[in-house]
Amino acid sequence: MKRLVSLLLCLLLLTGCAPALAATTKTASQIHPSFIPWDQLPEPVDGQHHYLLLCVDQWNKPMGNTDGMVILTLDTRGHRIMLTSIIRDAIVCRPDGVPGRITYIASNYGVEALMKVISEHLGVRLEKYILFNFSQIRDIVDYFGGVDITINDAEAHYFYINEVRPRPGEAVIRAAGTYHFGGRAAITYMRMRKADGHGDFMRTQRVRNVLSTLADRCRVMTWDEALGLVNAILESSSSTNMTLQEMQDAAGYAFGLRDCVIEELRIPPSDDMRTAITYAGMSVQEIDWEACREAMADYLQNSFLVLSDDGGESLEHLDELEDDFGDLETIFDE
Repeated sequence: MKRLVSLLLCLLLLTGCAPALAATTKTASQIHPSFIPWDQLPEPVDGQHHYLLLCVDQWNKPMGNTDGMVILTLDTRGHRIMLTSIIRDAIVCRPDGVPGRITYIASNYGVEALMKVISEHLGVRLEKYILFNFSQIRDIVDYFGGVDITINDAEAHYFYINEVRPRPGEAVIRAAGTYHFGGRAAITYMRMRKADGHGDFMRTQRVRNVLSTLADRCRVMTWDEALGLVNAILESSSSTNMTLQEMQDAAGYAFGLRDCVIEELRIPPSDDMRTAITYAGMSVQEIDWEACREAMADYLQNSFLVLSDDGGESLEHLDELEDDFGDLETIFDE
């Protein structure tokens, strides 16, 4: 009997058909997301402006679960534009102190609470947000005239079986290639998570793909066109805590950085910073938030690399350079 069991096991392993191990089930008392209390967070670095962009999983309602969470960082000191996306099934410490899925925070506690939770888990103080639903994101993509997106075979198959057309009136997508997506198809592309087996990780990448493509379109905008985009965003958003002047200031920062290459980070940055578990009947990701904070800090601090005399990079930070070089703004201006 033992030989028969061993033989069956070997056959399963050789054919790649061995059953997958079930994710560990945990209770609230077994999960302890690491975070930094709001009042202990450092002040934003001079010149770095962070904006939390959120999209809820509704077409017509103003609030729902946050389907997309992206931090846009405009760094006028380091001359950088950064997009940081966060997976929606990550476990965080909720405002009531209980572990919970991050995607539910805004609908249960409010957008300000979600902004605070993300700040505390990533160690970066976020104070400005813009919230959209699907129809509003669709309208913004259409405002740009659509986006050019390259899809692979798995994505093309997903579009085909769901009868997705790049734009109304066009043929259903059948093959891999580059397509000019209207707003509706772009939403489908960004929400896709079952096409290639990589779930939310590729989903967040697709969101960044669309945002990066839109950002590239902004490079050739005039200032008047940039202000027109600000008005379009204000008209399309469900809610924001930004004033018109703050939106115009953000447009000014972005306009000055329009020649930058878009940099991207995913939270968590790597597979070894997450563990799939079952919690409260849901499949979720237990995150190493301390490691994520370190990755986020490194990502943001790259703004402060300076060239050494031999042309190499020095990792000294601005506060360490100040005593030796005096006025840092003069250094960067040069």
